[in-house]
Amino acid sequence: MSIALRNVLSVALLIATSLCLSNVVQAQDKQLLDLEKDSLKFGFIKLTDCAPIVIAKEKGFFESEGLQVDVIAQPNWKTLLDNVITGELDGAHMLSGQPIAATIGFGTKAHVITAFTMDLNGNGITVSNAIWEAMQENDPALQSETPPHPITAASLKPIVQEKLDGGEKLQMGMVFPVSTHNYELRYWLAASDIHPGMYTKSDIGGRTDAQVELSVTPPPMMPATLEAGNIQGYCVGEPWNQAAVAKGIGVPVTTNFDIWKNNPEKVFGVTKSWSDENPNTHLAVIKALILAGKWLDETDEAGNLTNREEAARILSRSDYVGADFDVIKNSMTGFFYFQKSDKRAMPDFNVFFKHNCTYPWYSDGVWFLTQMRRWGQITEPKPASWYDEMAKEVYKPEIYLKAARMLVEEGLLAEGDIPWETDGYKAPTSDFIDGLTYDGKKPLEYLKAHEIGNKE
Repeated sequence: MSIALRNVLSVALLIATSLCLSNVVQAQDKQLLDLEKDSLKFGFIKLTDCAPIVIAKEKGFFESEGLQVDVIAQPNWKTLLDNVITGELDGAHMLSGQPIAATIGFGTKAHVITAFTMDLNGNGITVSNAIWEAMQENDPALQSETPPHPITAASLKPIVQEKLDGGEKLQMGMVFPVSTHNYELRYWLAASDIHPGMYTKSDIGGRTDAQVELSVTPPPMMPATLEAGNIQGYCVGEPWNQAAVAKGIGVPVTTNFDIWKNNPEKVFGVTKSWSDENPNTHLAVIKALILAGKWLDETDEAGNLTNREEAARILSRSDYVGADFDVIKNSMTGFFYFQKSDKRAMPDFNVFFKHNCTYPWYSDGVWFLTQMRRWGQITEPKPASWYDEMAKEVYKPEIYLKAARMLVEEGLLAEGDIPWETDGYKAPTSDFIDGLTYDGKKPLEYLKAHEIGNKE
């Protein structure tokens, strides 16, 4: 597409785009980049947190940057990553752990980077009705239509032991070995002294010493797998926890907001070689995704999310998430059903822009590296400097900041929306279900603080 044609297209779309944005100064001249590639294919998995990519397409944010983007559902996370690496896809909605794992060579080896975090929070842990009833028997406080939260795995521990005594293990699903879901489920279990198993050089399934057996199940298959009795619980993103409630087959017992408040969830990933070959195109993509995230988090004066119902309607389409609108709408509009009798306001269940969500923080990368080491996916101890170096190999805030600066100059983003002066590390936090403090600059101290898992 010629620069002249993109200029015409930009003028036509700028009015519509700017109407979608509020709390910014009046839009200035659009800075169109000289794109190396303007026809792109992006992959996603059928989860509500693919929303920034979908909205960037459906609301014209990609188009306003001169990009024509096809958004293509992928059957599973491995296929999605493989298609990005081979070039079948230009980029994708990825698990935060995928670019890191690929870059350090756990599983597939390839240098994958991210310049954009897609969202915070968004996951839950659901158990079958039978397991929930047993948890209630073990903890009278849970015998309520609205039990107190957060719910730890303490009431699950006797159930785990009973199964072990009978020569079997509780079966639980997660979506991928390097997924946040795997690490969050392990964190939740281990915080109540339930060993979720270790990865070793010879055990790539991560079941060594496990008291609970974790297995991979694609997100859309979680409810059906639970209903069939093949697993008794799972950790997954939305809408597949709310789907279990709607179908009456399970009870979400916690969300990842309670496991780690405002934790990073998905990222937008590309290969480093693709970014190097298409630097302007990459900038244009990040610009569009930032605006999509901002649109998703727009609120009115009362603090109500104003665009989420429209987003949920779009995501419910069969070519995107393909779940019922009412199910997607729950968490997307700031509510979460733990049971049909227990609907709770959770305005930060899905975060797509606020809390400096979209910035690619080095400290997020370090946390995932600590979990890979804790559970044995990284088989040997590493010095603290290694964690910082690897995070900087994958997370690329310099690309993000360049894109954000262009948006500020165009009047589409406010100066205060972006953490310009940060060193890439968030402040230490103890907002975890076990109360431990995480400081991204002290990964070895964090490893030592845990009772279960590798400590160095």
